[in-house]
Amino acid sequence: MTSSPHDHVLPRRARLAVCLLFGLYGVILGTWTTRIPAIKQDLSLTDGALSLGLLAFAAGAIIGMQAAGRLVDRYGTYRLLLPVALADGLLLVSPALAPNLIVLAGCLLAFGITHGLLNITMNTAAVEVQRAWQAPIMSSFHAVYSVGGFLGAAVGGLCAYAGLSAAATFLTVAAVVAVIAPVAARWRLAPSAVPVAETGAGRGGLPGVTFLGVLVFCCLVGEGAAADWSSVYLHDSLGSTPGFAAAAYAAFSIMMMAGRMVGDRLTATLGPVRLVRYSGVLAALGLGTALLIGHPVAGVAGFGLLGAGLACIAPQVFSTAGGQDPARAGQAIARVASLGFLGFVVGPLAIGALAELIGLPAALTIPAVLALFVAAAATSLRPRAPHPATAAPVTT
Repeated sequence: MTSSPHDHVLPRRARLAVCLLFGLYGVILGTWTTRIPAIKQDLSLTDGALSLGLLAFAAGAIIGMQAAGRLVDRYGTYRLLLPVALADGLLLVSPALAPNLIVLAGCLLAFGITHGLLNITMNTAAVEVQRAWQAPIMSSFHAVYSVGGFLGAAVGGLCAYAGLSAAATFLTVAAVVAVIAPVAARWRLAPSAVPVAETGAGRGGLPGVTFLGVLVFCCLVGEGAAADWSSVYLHDSLGSTPGFAAAAYAAFSIMMMAGRMVGDRLTATLGPVRLVRYSGVLAALGLGTALLIGHPVAGVAGFGLLGAGLACIAPQVFSTAGGQDPARAGQAIARVASLGFLGFVVGPLAIGALAELIGLPAALTIPAVLALFVAAAATSLRPRAPHPATAAPVTT
């Protein structure tokens, strides 16, 4: 397919716009995560009290995701991207100003709602841009999110090292969002620039979308397990030093970022079904083998392979869900994202509970088994008819 440069100015700018929003989303979340200890200290919270506040954030995110589906389908991403992005940056500041746990929970509930809204809005916008681009580019957006999360964590860590308060840190990030989000909004894809695609109604409708959500749930159980238990496993179960134990999650994050950077090319080469199948097998064998070996070096390598294997699965599932019925893409992505987020929250808790009964090494086989399930179910991503997003790349 050959097109003139003028025909693709809008998709190119729109791709950059959505990349910026994915980056901001990651920066916001990464900054928040690194300054949680400061919030806890400022309010003199116990671990249990802090957990209640964080639960409010999780509940708000799920509420926001569910609300976003209908809002996006009714008003479109074009109208929602800017106000939602600005609200997310603004509400990031509110937890740092809370005087007590009750207010903190309310602030985190509101912050979670806007974060969930932005998640669905930007993922739906990414599906629209991919449709206009006429080539698989979904993984690149998620790669930018990973980079943003790293940058946000670095900013938060540097601010903490410099002795800046959480409020000062969040205000700095909110100011960056206030500058970049309007720039991105100027380049977002207008509704008239989004081509009409096949609805794919024959692929199962609501049950099909729910099953896609189950696949993302399985993947995010693995992400949550890596975040919460990788360092604990290396330190407590394998006896490594705290510094080396931290390398497990670092390896996971780096390999996930690297996998997403090459994910679009792999999608174009392999197609979504084979890519997800191979990815699931890689994740399962990588972590499973490391658990069998039971050595710290193997543990770092295993979590790295888990990250590489999981890297491209969620972007492919989002792309499939959003393409089944473009008129209801927001609701489909909202359902998938909500189930995925539930996996990220519930998965580590289930692993922790099971670890009390059978030990952490055995409990960590759960993400490996779920990755194998995803590999076996990869055919659910096969389209019934050619989809514009899997066509040949645009050339100029």
